[in-house]
Amino acid sequence: MHIKKIQISKEKIIQLIIVAILMLSFGCQENKSVQKREAATNVANTKPNLLFIFADQYRRQAMGFLNEDPVITPNIDHLAKEGIYFSKAVANHPLCSPYRGMLVTGQYPLTNGVIANCHSGRTKFNNYLDKRTETFSDVVAKNGYNAGYIGKWHLEGPKPTAPGETTVWDAWCPQDRRHGYDFWYAYNADNHHFKPHYWATNAEENEAVYVNKWSPEHEANVIMEYLEGAGHAPRDANKPFALFWSINPPHNPYREVPEKYREHYKGKSHKDLLKRPNARFTDNNTLKAGDRGVEEKISEAPDYFACVTGVDDQIGRVIAKLKALGIYDNTIIVFSSDHGEMLGSQGLMHKNIWFRESYEIPFIVHWPKKIAPKTEDLLISVPDYMPTLLGLMGLEKEIPDSVEGVNYSPILLGQEMQRPDSQLYFGSEPSNPSLGRRGFRDMQHTFAVVKDNKDGSKTYYLYDDKNDPYQLENIWGRDKEVDDQVMTKLTSLLTKMNDPWIKN
Repeated sequence: MHIKKIQISKEKIIQLIIVAILMLSFGCQENKSVQKREAATNVANTKPNLLFIFADQYRRQAMGFLNEDPVITPNIDHLAKEGIYFSKAVANHPLCSPYRGMLVTGQYPLTNGVIANCHSGRTKFNNYLDKRTETFSDVVAKNGYNAGYIGKWHLEGPKPTAPGETTVWDAWCPQDRRHGYDFWYAYNADNHHFKPHYWATNAEENEAVYVNKWSPEHEANVIMEYLEGAGHAPRDANKPFALFWSINPPHNPYREVPEKYREHYKGKSHKDLLKRPNARFTDNNTLKAGDRGVEEKISEAPDYFACVTGVDDQIGRVIAKLKALGIYDNTIIVFSSDHGEMLGSQGLMHKNIWFRESYEIPFIVHWPKKIAPKTEDLLISVPDYMPTLLGLMGLEKEIPDSVEGVNYSPILLGQEMQRPDSQLYFGSEPSNPSLGRRGFRDMQHTFAVVKDNKDGSKTYYLYDDKNDPYQLENIWGRDKEVDDQVMTKLTSLLTKMNDPWIKN
């Protein structure tokens, strides 16, 4: 038997060795990927992840499944279908910084100190998040979570400026003021949607990164990297995560929105889209509060709705990534906003007023693994979010004593407990909290009182929401008994909070 000798050149041997090394390397990488997915799955089977999404100036009516605004929001609609939609959620102070202050501390503005929007003219009044306050992220970080924040922060106090100097809104947040976040990709306050900037986790004040991409799309990209534990957004896959995503659009300027989202509303004017019975396209100059400017800004309504659809699209991309990584089922997904947008209702624009379009916000909690879908009319307030979600995450014993909100997680889990009978409405200035606006909402009425900053005189607004859902008629003064009832209730509410407003 003759065995044929096979001669192999040195070059061929080198090629075979290279192929073997590549195959081995690929196998190791694949094995590492499998191990990472298995680690993520193991974590997912213990503590739940949290993805808390809130879009700036996104009104409750702008969710497609409600059939109120003519918007296209398939991903948010699906979250509501599978989760709990809170039909009566409000922003107790419908303004950017106060919402954020209430969200992260579980406290009302007079307690946490964030009484109005943070900027350099208010820093001297300590109108920013105190680093000594125990926050939502502090709690989860101490209990084994990766804590992350991406987007608009707006809780930092920029260096004070004197009256007459240019007001500064944006600011770098030092690491010792970030309250346990081990991943940080944020800015304080800036409205350049097409060229946003961010400070990364380890960036110094002079190391902001500017990006030429629509901010929600860029942030979604970064979040997907974070979920993978890749790129410049690493995380420990052996830990659960609590990630807060603050999206700036649909905050104005509305026109900074990609053309592909404009296409959905092409050829439609504000008059075609804004069909609410209380929509007015001329300024309402009879109110003692509220941002007018309707005549100048209302034509941008189609772009506002385009921003809404764009935000929904980017949320959909992140949800798809959760599913691809096998961590969707055990991730609590929350969708909310810091306040609404009047968009011509009552002849007003923007926020910071008691009317439903400004005061009401989306609040959807999605976790099919543990909570059954339903519509819930709980009169939930923003300080309740922190304790309720900590309760849902199994951390009810870790809720700080400083929290003023209530843990309503039993209601989310189908149990009964005492329900609130009202929701605070608040609006003031840190320079003099005894002035401004106060009120509340219950199942029947919305009530607000505006105290004039000059002479302290009061103007009263009372609406029968059950019979007048668009708040077209101020009924204050018609029925003294009802007037006395709501004023007594407001006085009691503010007295319990030791509010200086009630003393003057």
